Amino acid sequence: MWSYQAPLRDMQFVLEHWLEAPEAWRRSPAFEALDLPLALQVLEQAARFSQGVLAPLNASGDRQGCRWADGQVSTPEGFAEAYRAYVEGGWPALACAEALGGQGLPQLLDAALQEMLYASNHAWAMYTGIAHGAYLCLKTHGAPWLQERYLPAIISGASLPTMCLTEPQAGSDVGLLRCRAEPQADGSYRLSGSKLFISGGEHDLTDNILHLVLARLPDAPEGSRGISLFLVPKRLEQGQDNGVRCDGIEHKMGIKGSATCSLVFDAAQGWLVGEANRGLAAMFVMMNSARLHVGLQGLGHVEAAWQNALAYAGERQQMRAPLRPAGGAAQAADPIRYHPAMRRVLLELRATSEGLRAIGYWVAHLLDQAEHHPEPLARRQADQLAQLLTPIIKAFFTEQGFRQASNALQVFGGYGYVAEFAIEQTLRDSRIAMIYEGSNEIQANDLLLRKVLGDGGQGFALLLEQLRDEAGQGAAVAGCAGFARPLADLAEALQGLVGEVQQWALEDAEYPYRAAGDFLALCGLSLLALAWARAARVSRNLPEGDPLRGAKLATAGFFFSYLLPQVEQRMTAVRNARAALAFI
Repeated sequence: MWSYQAPLRDMQFVLEHWLEAPEAWRRSPAFEALDLPLALQVLEQAARFSQGVLAPLNASGDRQGCRWADGQVSTPEGFAEAYRAYVEGGWPALACAEALGGQGLPQLLDAALQEMLYASNHAWAMYTGIAHGAYLCLKTHGAPWLQERYLPAIISGASLPTMCLTEPQAGSDVGLLRCRAEPQADGSYRLSGSKLFISGGEHDLTDNILHLVLARLPDAPEGSRGISLFLVPKRLEQGQDNGVRCDGIEHKMGIKGSATCSLVFDAAQGWLVGEANRGLAAMFVMMNSARLHVGLQGLGHVEAAWQNALAYAGERQQMRAPLRPAGGAAQAADPIRYHPAMRRVLLELRATSEGLRAIGYWVAHLLDQAEHHPEPLARRQADQLAQLLTPIIKAFFTEQGFRQASNALQVFGGYGYVAEFAIEQTLRDSRIAMIYEGSNEIQANDLLLRKVLGDGGQGFALLLEQLRDEAGQGAAVAGCAGFARPLADLAEALQGLVGEVQQWALEDAEYPYRAAGDFLALCGLSLLALAWARAARVSRNLPEGDPLRGAKLATAGFFFSYLLPQVEQRMTAVRNARAALAFI
């Protein structure tokens, strides 16, 4: 009772019209051979894999889960075969540099691929989701010999990487970690300690697993300034085991097909990645990529929830609706999609899914521009915007993934609460994304304290410029002024609010921490306003008879009438956070 079809038509709309990505590709030497037809062919093949191979394993993988015995993990039936098909299709190499054996395609196309993977089968995609971040980390910080030895295995998919940060006493506060690394005469290190909550820490998809591990050197300073990063393979060059043992897996609320492991490192051999005691700087290259991918998990869950709720609402008949579409015949009961309460939920699902897609793909496109745009200033500004938006993508998208899955479950009524209809799995699977890769509360603090207040609002000014520019363009297009005016007003209100927040933060050091969650939610809503104002404007490029044109305008109207008013609530909450919180 659960299905998924990749939204290729909307993906094309975002690439072609919302982002005008083909124009940017033509201006970039790195992507000048790429055009829209080729990009769409890539996405069509990704859709075939996601729909035909991964989606059928989603429910069965949830029922079976992973099995642990004597340090070995068995993934659900079909997972290993699906991974072989993934590798044979060349998907691990999609956005990796051609000079290193990759396909050299934009991260924008990889973002679309990731959305499809997570919407089809979140648990399976956990094994592959960290690979691109690990590739970037080694490519940026790994010694040449380390890159030569291990990057080809990541790019080809022969080996899967992990990210090993968390320890029992060190979750969000990584400065408390105790894993030790002892230097050896041959230039390697011996790592000893325990890690937990390691996604894909042990599995049967690849013979070797490459662990990227945070640990302390003997003379390291205390806290986060004394952390180094090491690459520790499960198996060494000659195939011998390397002192890495999985001593259990977690039994979880969701993503049960993903092996969440406890690992013990017993004098395991590893090699330093980057500089000693600067492991967090190297790891953040990986984590920033991971946070975009986690945000895309939220998008995938919203899309899957929207599709299945819409299908069910068209089949389930209950009572007569107060109004029917023109030409609808009167009958004893109507499909529940005709009832106002359900129309409201379905429109919010569509507005959220399509709005998040535009913003998520935009950030991936900014990452491409930050690396490949021919103009240095454009590269710097794209990077600054991407850095600003990353915590919003991670936190706001994942919050919406859970919230909209819950809304979709309501469409199913009592049936939504039983496993047969599988929307309950979407709800369970979506919840973890709000916690891992830096909890959403951490993301909110990062946004307000580091990305907005930390640079004096320079990055945020770039975002406001985007809102104002879109408002100006929309005001000149017939039928779009009603979206342009609120967007322009929103930009002015945000600028004024940030000025107030800067002043209040000087007067009360705890204030920005109290305001951070509401501020991030406010920014997420503002991004959706940008998404729908632009979608309404560029939908005018579509032919008059194209159903997508009317759907975009109708959904934009819904967003500005029903969802944008939440902005006022969040602004009030940010201001009201000046009141101290009582101690519990």
